[in-house]
Amino acid sequence: MRRTRAAAIALVIALAAVSGCGGGTTADGAGSNASPKTLTYWASNQGPSIEADKKILGAELKKFEARTGIEVELEVVPWSDLLNRILAATTSGQGPDVLNIGNTWSASLQATDALLPWDEKNFAAIGGRDRFVASAVASTGAEGKDPAAVPLYSLAYALYYNKKMFADAGITEPPATWDELVAVGKRISKDGTWALGAEGANPANNIHQAFVLGKQHGADFFDASGEPAFTSDGAVAAVKQYVDFMAKDKIIAPGNAEYAQNQSLNDFAKGRTAMVLWQAAASTFAAQGMKPEDWGVAPVPVPAGSPGAGKNVNSMVAGINIAIFKNSRNIDGAKKFVEFMTSDEEQKILNATYGSIPPVKAAQDDPAFAAPDLKVLRDTLATSAAPLPQESQFETAVGTAIKDLWADAAAGRPVTTQSVKARLEKAQQLMQQ
Repeated sequence: MRRTRAAAIALVIALAAVSGCGGGTTADGAGSNASPKTLTYWASNQGPSIEADKKILGAELKKFEARTGIEVELEVVPWSDLLNRILAATTSGQGPDVLNIGNTWSASLQATDALLPWDEKNFAAIGGRDRFVASAVASTGAEGKDPAAVPLYSLAYALYYNKKMFADAGITEPPATWDELVAVGKRISKDGTWALGAEGANPANNIHQAFVLGKQHGADFFDASGEPAFTSDGAVAAVKQYVDFMAKDKIIAPGNAEYAQNQSLNDFAKGRTAMVLWQAAASTFAAQGMKPEDWGVAPVPVPAGSPGAGKNVNSMVAGINIAIFKNSRNIDGAKKFVEFMTSDEEQKILNATYGSIPPVKAAQDDPAFAAPDLKVLRDTLATSAAPLPQESQFETAVGTAIKDLWADAAAGRPVTTQSVKARLEKAQQLMQQ
């Protein structure tokens, strides 16, 4: 059993073991939705803004109400707040009927026993488990247990690049290897323009990049028994390589050490950086005035050769799942809503709008998902993506260690193998307490 020190998760598990509580009830225990004609839904922020999501989802929820007579009360929750909101809901019992969760949280949240398990009967109510891509279902809970959620949006990382900035620098092809990226980056990084964007103050993004680089160095951040292995040679080399893009290679602006969620995308859209490693970002670029012809997309670089299995993994299996709180007073209505959101029709509409990939097999056949940028994401998910350890505590421990290393790089303090290992050793100790 993996040991963690994340107090929030520990508290959730402890309280759930005692009470089995979940979302959907009010302080007096009467239930937030005793009426079968209403549902509450916490959606994650997938678009360029909260307001954009309300508009996008609002139109679809009206269809659901027209078909079922069930009104959905929507709240779009920022990613910076979502996990804490969910944890509070599982402990207090005051939560929504249906909610979105990051797929890497699925196993931890499953351990609270607050979410409805998707056994064969429940999957049958939404058309069956076989409708979904296997890798997406694999990221919905702990191995060997009924899933705690259902795949909603599938995502993978890609390298987005500014075509004009590349052309101005005489670069005709996006880099396929890290050596090529550094070489290209040094040609671009001058006169106030930088090659690559990063978000040093965003722990989640930090561990996403470190995880992939770790795979490329032949390392996992957890050993076979599930214990943290943050100080292995491969893990240390992976983190150092990432921070060295600023510290040694000088292709990331020092100010990026303080960047939080989406700030690197803003710089990219405004032409301050030429490249960014990101999950589906097309809708964000469009919202900031970029036209599809302004940017290109390529697989995330690998050490050498082409993306693939093993050391040429170049993305985590990313995505958003949709779940139901077990003690919702409107389980039947909640399952109808999940069925609606994962229907072929809605999967095409929502994933095309957000620039993500449908985890529903039939929806992937739509021509909208044959566009060049989405083809890169589809190919990555099919051939060169690996599941991130499903531990939200990993994001906090290692993500914060990398944040501190970015601060060292930005301040001009040396980033060495020894200093990286020391930061990761501290993170490992925190996980083991």
